[in-house]
Amino acid sequence: MAEAQQISVHNKFENFTKTETGDDLFTKAFKVNDVLKSGALTGNEGLGMVAGDKLQGEYLIRNKSGEFRSVIMLGSNSYLNLSTHPKVIRAAQNALNKFGYGMGAVSNYVGITDIHKELESRIANFYKTDAAIVFPSGYGTNVGVISALCSEGDVIINDSANHASIFDGCRLSGADIKVYPHSDMKGLERVLKKIPEEQTGRLIITDGVFSMDGDIARLDIITELAREYNCRVMVDDAHGVGIVGETGRGSAEYYNVIDKIDLHVGMLSKSPGGLGGYCAASFEIIQYLRLYARTYFFSTALPASVAGGLNEVFKLFENDNAGRDVLWEKINYLKSKLTEAGFDIAHTQSAIIPVMIYDEEKLFKIHAELLRSGLYTNIVTYPAVRRKECRLRLCAMKELTFKQIDRAVKILEEAGKKFNVI
Repeated sequence: MAEAQQISVHNKFENFTKTETGDDLFTKAFKVNDVLKSGALTGNEGLGMVAGDKLQGEYLIRNKSGEFRSVIMLGSNSYLNLSTHPKVIRAAQNALNKFGYGMGAVSNYVGITDIHKELESRIANFYKTDAAIVFPSGYGTNVGVISALCSEGDVIINDSANHASIFDGCRLSGADIKVYPHSDMKGLERVLKKIPEEQTGRLIITDGVFSMDGDIARLDIITELAREYNCRVMVDDAHGVGIVGETGRGSAEYYNVIDKIDLHVGMLSKSPGGLGGYCAASFEIIQYLRLYARTYFFSTALPASVAGGLNEVFKLFENDNAGRDVLWEKINYLKSKLTEAGFDIAHTQSAIIPVMIYDEEKLFKIHAELLRSGLYTNIVTYPAVRRKECRLRLCAMKELTFKQIDRAVKILEEAGKKFNVI
């Protein structure tokens, strides 16, 4: 046990990302394996669980030792449980029967059907844009859009809390990358003021709902600053679509600035419950992305079954019939119970609810305790956030019952008291 504790102190994630002098290229992988086998808590104990049934508020998962156990699920991005909606399943089955389980070609080479074209049209209508493009990967959506539209000499201005896929797209583009402190609008303006006048290719990128904090970007201010400093604006609303805004059209609707966003990006794997991502914009931009976004041009298209299910999802979204009101009842109930128990849940405004721990060693112990007690949550620390801001990330779902939420908070409260977090 002493050896395990020693390993946990000295072996951090970043220590294994580079090849040390004299080591073979793969040596770092064997070193990581030694740490994981040592018995030291690393935060990886809750990773790699296997679902034993379709997603619901409480269901079976299989742990690494092969044992099944029932857990209350507070770690899923399928906030509206649309992956199990009867109409969505029926549409996916119909498309599967007609087109098979894969498309066998990239989108530009007869890899799409009228089902795919309908999906893009529905997404465009949802945002009131000319057109939309669907990518087979959410991560690849950000990488493809950014690296296609930006290049050397352009400048991209990022919120520091933007998703990793955004930063990876920025690096691949070759553009200058500027970063302002999270949601600091004065910091954003300081960055904008320093951009040379001749650097006219300017793009501000922000998450709509931030994936680790659950707060909403100040798009009201961002769009005004973009107008003043001649910038384009891209919003990745992966965790906002279908949930925030008066009719579930996301963060831009929340601030009534949908028409001021140049690139509406979203993921089809979160509240839509499927796979892939999209960008809604002007006809010219979407046409350009079909030709220049490498993650689109060189990737096989979404299976028709997934696109078929997603068409039903956007029918529900268009009429705000996806159960958003019920979800918000569960979100608000969970937030109130966590606050009553004494937890710090930061400033969340969405279905993502951080439970701040601030101590990595306690975080690992608490997460392991929760799993043993029948509660699954996401564990978040470096590199996703700074270690001193480590947390549990809870995700509310529409199909959670109030009784399940009560049990979950009780389990959290017992663990929080045991490890002196509350």
